[in-house]
This record gives sequence, C-alpha cells and structure tokens, in this order.
Amino acid sequence: MEAKYCKESRVIRTSRVFPNDVNNHNTLFGGKLMSDLDQVASISAARHSRRECVTASTDSVDFLHPVQPTDSVCFESYVTWTGTSSMEVFVKIIAEDLKSGKRKMAATALLTFVALNEKKRPTHVPQVIPETEEERKLHETAPERARMRKERKQKSKELATFLTTNQPWDRHVLC
Repeated sequence: MEAKYCKESRVIRTSRVFPNDVNNHNTLFGGKLMSDLDQVASISAARHSRRECVTASTDSVDFLHPVQPTDSVCFESYVTWTGTSSMEVFVKIIAEDLKSGKRKMAATALLTFVALNEKKRPTHVPQVIPETEEERKLHETAPERARMRKERKQKSKELATFLTTNQPWDRHVLC
C-alpha cells in the first residue's frame, strides 16, 4: 500500500455564522462547531483511506477564541498519522471577521477514525507523508498521542464496568 501526502486528504470548508448557530452568549455554539468538525474530519479520513470510515474518538477539542456572528468559520482538516487501520485527523478552525478581515485561530481538534472493509471490519490504511513544518510537527508528536488515546480508552472501559444501564427510575435516586 503506497503512502500518501497529508495534502491528499486536506479538506477546507468555510461557512457563515447564522443566528440559529449561536448560543446565549451570542457566540458560535460549541456543539455546532463539533458537529461540523466531525463532518470535515470524516471526509479527510475517507480521502486518505478511500474506505468507509467511522469516528473512533474525538481526542481533543480546544476552544481558543469565541466565534462571533460577524465571522466566517474556516475548517481545515487532514490526516496527520496512521496506525494499521486508524487515522489521526487534525482540524484547525479559523474565524475571520468579515468586515475587518482579521483572522484568529478559534479552535483546534484531533479525532481518530478507523477505515472499514466491505464486511465492516477494520482494514489497513496507507501511511502518511508530511511535507510542511506544521504537518511534520503533528506527525512526529502523534505516537505519543496514540499512546495516550490507548490508555484513555482502557480507563474508559474500566470505568464502564462500574456504570449502570438501568432506567433512571430504577435507581432510586432523586434528580
């Protein structure tokens, strides 16, 4: 399987912030941003693998600056690193004031996707080749993030053994 450049999976999407996209603080609703970034990241994963992909985890979403109703929002994503069937996708979200042209990094995110074969089972993906300084930095720091993801998933599985799936009314707890 031939390796691919990060740029081959790059997705860029720009949209406006509309009144139904803002929260009670009159800034972009975080859940709207998260939904949009998952969609964009999933396209990067599919472009890289040329397979159906599923979101395995949202590893991090860091909100750096609020997005105002006068801003456009540009999502830029690409695959930064791959395992056997998994792909780490980086997304940067840039807000641009449409009147002044001033741009700021509104958020960054890292997500992990898994490529699936025709039987809906994990399948091999190509390695990734970084070219820019940004791509190289993300690529060289990815193995540590992958290790932390694995540890976090194990801890989540351990915690899940203590959680109940009973209906709320079966727990005798007042809410």
